[in-house]
Amino acid sequence: MDGIITKAYGGFYFVNAGDDLLQCTLKGAFRHRKVDVMVGDRVSVRPGERSRGVVEKVYPRRNALIRPPVANVDRAVIVLAVKDPEPSLALLDRLIVCAGYEGIPPVICFNKIDLAAGGSPGFIRSYDAAGFRVLRTSAREGTGVDSLREVLKEGITVFAGPSGVGKSSLLNAVQPGLSLKTGEIGHKAKRGRHTTRHVELLSLEGGGLVADTPGFSTLFLPGLKREELCRFYPEMEKYLAGCRFRSCLHGSEPDCAVKEAVARNEIDGGRYWRYLEILNEIIERERNN
Repeated sequence: MDGIITKAYGGFYFVNAGDDLLQCTLKGAFRHRKVDVMVGDRVSVRPGERSRGVVEKVYPRRNALIRPPVANVDRAVIVLAVKDPEPSLALLDRLIVCAGYEGIPPVICFNKIDLAAGGSPGFIRSYDAAGFRVLRTSAREGTGVDSLREVLKEGITVFAGPSGVGKSSLLNAVQPGLSLKTGEIGHKAKRGRHTTRHVELLSLEGGGLVADTPGFSTLFLPGLKREELCRFYPEMEKYLAGCRFRSCLHGSEPDCAVKEAVARNEIDGGRYWRYLEILNEIIERERNN
């Protein structure tokens, strides 16, 4: 039987194979060779008695994330709160880069939109203008939940973002029967308490599988090269041919069409300066290797 690993816990791998959920172990050869098996892997299982089985084969992956550790992801829904906790746009940009590097389309979800005074904040509109798919949601009021449900209905979706932004609350709003545990924001630290302890793919009634993942607030960049970074900034794409140098990094080079677009407010200045921060980090890493 073929299926998808939906949870790995306590040395067991839980495989969704059609209408069956099998609690599986790895065949001995896998354990001896220390084969890496992840949630989201498509596998072949030899079923046994009492909904047990043995994973006999792991099929090649289309992609894989390290944090959260999920394979064969079709999209990443990156969740930030508009307020409480305050959004880290630097983290958002890094998550977008990491998803894009793995070939995973990002969908940006700004939750707690009900806390935004005066409608949609300007920083949200900057991601609209950049060309990303942006959702505005409120788990408390139900705003945008139907749009989110439509996004999730096919394939595997990773829910990612820092703790306290309402990832579990949003999933509960999408499908109330999930009854995921949620946590309140600590008044002193202003950070959410971690409420998800392991990665698990949850089956949705409308179709699709979604990973409820541990929250995090820092992220290491993948091993991309300095000249690759601009590929993950769609707002820069139409200006690249206008730069004097084909190898332009859009930093200190003269006659850079991207910098000129920033000066004309055609590219958001905040996104550009955060781009430079990531670029300098990559350059520093390359120098030290």
